[in-house]
Order: sequence, then C-alpha cells, then structure tokens
Amino acid sequence: MNVVIDDSRLTVELMDGRLIDVPLAWYPRLANATPEQRNHWELAGAGYGIHWPDIDEALSTEGLLLGRKAPSLQRN
Repeated sequence: MNVVIDDSRLTVELMDGRLIDVPLAWYPRLANATPEQRNHWELAGAGYGIHWPDIDEALSTEGLLLGRKAPSLQRN
C-alpha cells in the first residue's frame, strides 16, 4: 500500500494493486496540512486504513472505496 498526495488529489494504492484517486478537497484536514504532515502517514487497522498522526486524520480503505467524503462535506 502506498499513499501519494499532491495539491489537488489523494491517491491510494491498495495491497491488491487497485488505485483509488479522489479530490483532496474531500478531506479538509489533509488539504490544509503541510506537505510534511501529508507525507507522514502510517497504516492503521492491519492495513484497512491510513492515519496521519501529525493532524489526527484517519481514513478507512472502505470509506475511500465507497467515495465517502469527510463528514462535514457529506449530504444528508
């Protein structure tokens, strides 16, 4: 698994080779983080998620696959 973040996109490579590519704007904490904070990530939940300890952000692989945005950006 690998994570690549640029100024507009979050790209996650899953262990099975699939790529998930979503707008960075979906995750404001990541969008507002410095490049150093964005690049300091770790696998969480035995590989079922990603955690950025410097900004206390965590995303699940399932949520990414389902296209879930940050809670404040989801419509009810």
